[in-house]
Amino acid sequence: MILYDMIDSGNCYKPRLLMAKLGIPFARVEVSSHTGETRKADYVAKNPNAMVPLLELEDGRRIAESNAILLCLAEDTRFLPTDKYERALAYQWLFFEQYSHEPYIAVRKALLTFPERAKDATPERLAQTLERGNKALGVMNRHLEQNAFFAGKSYSVADVALYAYTHTAEKGGFQLDAYPAVVEWLKRVEADKGHVPLDWLP
Repeated sequence: MILYDMIDSGNCYKPRLLMAKLGIPFARVEVSSHTGETRKADYVAKNPNAMVPLLELEDGRRIAESNAILLCLAEDTRFLPTDKYERALAYQWLFFEQYSHEPYIAVRKALLTFPERAKDATPERLAQTLERGNKALGVMNRHLEQNAFFAGKSYSVADVALYAYTHTAEKGGFQLDAYPAVVEWLKRVEADKGHVPLDWLP
C-alpha cells in the first residue's frame, strides 16, 4: 500500500496510527498542502479533491477521506465492532468527528500554528472555532463519563478518529483540563497496544 500524507496532519495520522497497530506495511509519500503539492496536476489526477490522506491499495485502487480509509483498514479486525448497534455507534462518532469536531478543533489549531493560515485567523473565526470546539469536547466528555470508549466497551476506529485532533487540542487554545473524562480517555488510548505518536513514520 502507498499512503499519501502530511506528517503534521491529524487526518493523515489516523491511517498511520491504525496501520501501525495492525502491523500493515506501507510506503509513505509526503504531499504537503503547505507548499501546494496537493494541488499539483499529478496529485489531483489521483485525488480530484486535492487533499490528503489518500491510500493506494496493492491493486492500484485508491481511497480518499481519512475515516473511509479507517473503515477499509479496520474490516475484520478488533477496531470495527461486529455488533450491529456498536458498529453504528462507531459510524456515528466518525460522522461527529468530521462534522462537529475537526472543523473547529483542527481548524483553530491550524489558524494559530500554520503561517499560511494566519490571514484567516480573524477574531470572529477564532471565537467561533473556540466555542464550537468546546461544545464538541463537552459532548465527548459527557459520553466518556459513562463509557471507556466511544463505540461499545472496546477501542475502535471511532477512538482513532477522535484522538487524532483531540490530543493536540491545547495547541489550538483549548483547555483539556476542563474535560477530565476526555483526559482519562486520552490516557487509555495511548496505553492501547501498538500506539504510536503523531510524528511516527514507518
